[in-house]
Amino acid sequence: MALKATVYKADLQIADMDRSHYGDYAVTLARHPSETDERMMVRLLAYALYADPALAFGKGLCVEDEPDLWQKDLTGAIDRWIDVGQPDEKWIRKACGRAAEVVVLSYGRASDIWWNGVRDKLARQERLTVLNIPPEAAPDLARLTGRTMRLQFTIQDGQVWVTNGQDTVQVEPVVWKGKSNAA
Repeated sequence: MALKATVYKADLQIADMDRSHYGDYAVTLARHPSETDERMMVRLLAYALYADPALAFGKGLCVEDEPDLWQKDLTGAIDRWIDVGQPDEKWIRKACGRAAEVVVLSYGRASDIWWNGVRDKLARQERLTVLNIPPEAAPDLARLTGRTMRLQFTIQDGQVWVTNGQDTVQVEPVVWKGKSNAA
């Protein structure tokens, strides 16, 4: 019998001073059986960094031609494509051909190795932004995980503070390519 996805619900309060974007979002995440708490929480971080009423979670791990998050315009054209982890460089180039903007949030101890292997191959991709989440941040975010979450994200000067009311995690994404925040 195949394992089913686990459903998580999150109420997000986002105060993004860098973009002057403030809003409350109620999101439902399906966590694939092979997905870790760290990866799911980095997906939520990506949602907060690029929050927009049109931003939606894709099928990600379940479907090859969908990102973790995407934002489409009213015609169905892809404005923003967001992947989490260390996707294959061919997959990133394909996404750059389909979307107006592509963002990769890399995390984990192997991020440096991945980036050193694909950096030169992706240098000409003008639509691409690559942000690295420091190695200690993803496990810290994972500690905030719950089946029902109420999280506040405060974003200012490229730094993100995430709190559940009891614990706070600070994350400072490092820009490896492209721009620093979702303008």
